[in-house]
Amino acid sequence: MSSEQLKGFIEDFLEYLLDVRGYSETTVTTYEIALRQMSEVSHFYEEDGIRVLDITPFRFNIVKNSKKTIVKKLSAVRSFVKYLEDQCNVSVKLIADESIKVPQSLPKPIEEQYIEEVLSKANMEEKLLISMLYGLGLRISELSGLKLEDIKSGWIQIHGKGSKVRELPMMASLQRLIIEYVEQNGPKKYLFEKGNAPLNSAQLRYKLTKLFKKEGLKVTPHQLRHSFATHLLNHGARIADVSELLGHETMATTQIYTKLGSVRKMEEYMKAHPLADK
Repeated sequence: MSSEQLKGFIEDFLEYLLDVRGYSETTVTTYEIALRQMSEVSHFYEEDGIRVLDITPFRFNIVKNSKKTIVKKLSAVRSFVKYLEDQCNVSVKLIADESIKVPQSLPKPIEEQYIEEVLSKANMEEKLLISMLYGLGLRISELSGLKLEDIKSGWIQIHGKGSKVRELPMMASLQRLIIEYVEQNGPKKYLFEKGNAPLNSAQLRYKLTKLFKKEGLKVTPHQLRHSFATHLLNHGARIADVSELLGHETMATTQIYTKLGSVRKMEEYMKAHPLADK
């Protein structure tokens, strides 16, 4: 199926909605906007005699929309494909129309300059707290439970969700900071501890929010994790690598979480994909 054929089918579908189904002009316009947006970026091709419509790039494009809008746009695409099959006897395999849970609002990444400013004024413990969350993309619960024995030469072993373990590389600056902090504060078992017990997530979160609040910023640990991923991608890191560093089970989670629908990412995707010029 060529791009022109697809656009022709879309025009026929919109007329069908108006003339046969009796949809209002407003409703049809909503369908038209979604389908035109889909047709401009998606891939349409034949594979082994089967017509395929891959809307993966369309999913990337709309990831920043509200959950309600995403549902409506995907519904329009599914209705269009059903029309092709039922009314035009055209069978189409639709790829990437899976329902993915999209949060109502994604945390905004913190600008790099703001993080650097806060780091420049922080004491050693505060610097380490920020560096572990922002430098490694840890969840606050993972940092709370981090034991000294899990910190190796150049690597940190993280025990994440579902008892899954991942190993993260440490920057040289972070290694030096950890060594200095341990020598000065003398923790026995956990990196952040009080007495013989680890500082819990709430205690670490309080320290972090208080630190940024002094600079007039409202920041959560999850925002630093989000900033870690976003800034890596903005500087050219591969999505597969970022997904692994975050401890995500699938890259689909990372794609939603890191807003891969940004214009910059889509431009790179469309340049790189072998089907982009077909």
